[in-house]
Amino acid sequence: MKKIVPIGFAAIFLATGCMDNDTATNERDRIQNQLDPNNELQAPADEELDNRLGYVRYSKEQINNDTEDQRSMRMDRTRMADMITRTMLRADAFEEVATLVTDEEVLIAYEKSNDTDKEKATQIAEKTAASIMPSYFDIYATDNTNLIDDIQSLHNSTTTEGDYDNTIEKIIQQMEESK
Repeated sequence: MKKIVPIGFAAIFLATGCMDNDTATNERDRIQNQLDPNNELQAPADEELDNRLGYVRYSKEQINNDTEDQRSMRMDRTRMADMITRTMLRADAFEEVATLVTDEEVLIAYEKSNDTDKEKATQIAEKTAASIMPSYFDIYATDNTNLIDDIQSLHNSTTTEGDYDNTIEKIIQQMEESK
């Protein structure tokens, strides 16, 4: 028993002596982790995170590393279409809205409220999409409710499939004719 106690103390002494006490390094790593935008990509746990400002800071060294070469910019077209549709429906001018976002166009078909002017509804739809999407997108909007189903028929298409181009062109042509 007398031999076990000194061995135990020696083990504890060695374990505490090997601990990391470099608080400056730990503090720097903690701050760097807070500023890493990849940590922000996860769904917010509470509303407070939704209200935070966006900020990133990188050094040239961080951007030039190997993993950075694998990054690419992407747009979630479904989320963009969802954002446009929900924003439009918050206005009293619309009863139903269908939105399709391709790699070049935004197609919006809607059912307007009875008390809303056709031109005003189209203007609201186009301005809503323009305020959300990058400026290089062509935006088409119509109150032709028959096109809602046509737009919906493309919801499973991808931008790499070329077979939907003809359908998109026909829908755009019908939208232009209904103005």
